[in-house]
Amino acid sequence: MKIASFNINGIKARIEALPAWLDEAEPDVALLQEIKSIDENFPREIFEDRGYNVETHGQKGFNGVAILSRLPLEDVSRGLPGDPDDEQARWIEATVMGDHAAVRICGLYLPNGNPAPGPKYDYKLAWMERLRARAQELLTTEEPVVMAGDYNIIPQNEDAARPEVWARDALALPESRAAFRRILNLGFTEAFRARTQGPGHYTFWDYQAGAWNKNDGIRIDHFLLSPQAADLLTDCQIDKEIRAREKPSDHVPIWITLDA
Repeated sequence: MKIASFNINGIKARIEALPAWLDEAEPDVALLQEIKSIDENFPREIFEDRGYNVETHGQKGFNGVAILSRLPLEDVSRGLPGDPDDEQARWIEATVMGDHAAVRICGLYLPNGNPAPGPKYDYKLAWMERLRARAQELLTTEEPVVMAGDYNIIPQNEDAARPEVWARDALALPESRAAFRRILNLGFTEAFRARTQGPGHYTFWDYQAGAWNKNDGIRIDHFLLSPQAADLLTDCQIDKEIRAREKPSDHVPIWITLDA
């Protein structure tokens, strides 16, 4: 089972690039972030024609997450538990039925949090605490669980080309990293680091200041796996070259394969 995560930075802007990547990469499941579309306006037919089941949790002009799956989906739910007043579309989960196992897949778009300190940073940390609580609940099922998406967290300095530039950013503040570690320490495996070590691996390059040409990137898109999912992990890679194509997102896809 190949599962990919891709912050597309707007479905309208990526209406040609996203299907082209899907045709090439052929993921069984694709988790999308920042679709920036209400559910009714999401161009489902483009993906259904390619054999994907489509589930969205959208919001006009901002945020929004989606699951595209060639495999059957069950028990779809939208919205991160813990705050019934939260109107931001940042979480979707469903059970994907593989050949050998059912996998609970959660697609997320974690708040950026800037400027920090401030209300947006408070919201980020509160959201991460809700994420920790949901992650803990999911572990109790003792089933394969995958939580993937744009975490807006630079876990360590080696995950940025120029860590000093990000030192006071909400993506790398000590409180942000500590909140991320609290989730990992519940018993999750960070898939990319389970397979690849060392600096120089990024999933985001800003549109400004020639960041792509300078390889001035950061790694903020992650797969967190429950122990049962980690046991099934066979690979995790970043499709870096997508960033060099026409009309790219500022993020690139990251994917895993599971023996499921």
